[in-house]
Amino acid sequence: MKNSKMLMAMLFGLLIVLTNVPAESQVTVQLGAGAGMRLPMGDFGGETTEYYSGAKYGLSTGYNLQAKGRIGLGGITLVGGIEYGHLSNSGEGEAGRGKVEVSQSIFTVKAGPEFSSSIPGLPLTPYVGANVAWHSISGETTFQGLTKVPSGSIDVAAASRIGFGINGGVLIKLSPAMNLDLGAEYAFINPLSKEWQVAERSNIRVDSYRSLNDEKDPLYAAGSDDHFVSASRSISTFQITATLMIGI
Repeated sequence: MKNSKMLMAMLFGLLIVLTNVPAESQVTVQLGAGAGMRLPMGDFGGETTEYYSGAKYGLSTGYNLQAKGRIGLGGITLVGGIEYGHLSNSGEGEAGRGKVEVSQSIFTVKAGPEFSSSIPGLPLTPYVGANVAWHSISGETTFQGLTKVPSGSIDVAAASRIGFGINGGVLIKLSPAMNLDLGAEYAFINPLSKEWQVAERSNIRVDSYRSLNDEKDPLYAAGSDDHFVSASRSISTFQITATLMIGI
């Protein structure tokens, strides 16, 4: 509910900006699709042993797919997009014992302003920007041959977070109506809120892996095998993408 209220407030602010753009302003529109590489940052990365111990999420480099739109309204450029990212990793759960396979998928809807300046005599337009983003995160974990959890696969329930990103890149003009957009972004996925979703009476270790659980376990106890997440975890990613943009 808190995330929904934040998102509505941000969309309302964006609507105010749009309604104050002069009617005579020239509107330009570009749409495109692309793909790239997504890297886990902060506590989203690490080793599978750290995921099993509750310190980090233990993910490795993955991929990102996106659809992107750019709207020029006179002196204002607004950029929005829909993304799907997937990251995974596999390795030991305990030192010298067992195996963990972990994966997370991130579905994102984002929008924000962009500032650009063309380079005279060259078909290049560098840009920088920022955005507000809604993320839905879900995944799957498989345990095999570990002492504290049964072997098998479990689903990680979807969780939503409101975050923001900062980005930059360059547009390379391929034709009057077509650009290649080479960009990079650092996304802060859960800076505004973190949650623990396991029932308070739960005393089964595997339940702690069934949700994103980026907040500290409220029942954490040193040395406990069931309540072992001792601190909140920050989720960020860095991505590099190539997107073909077409003017309409």
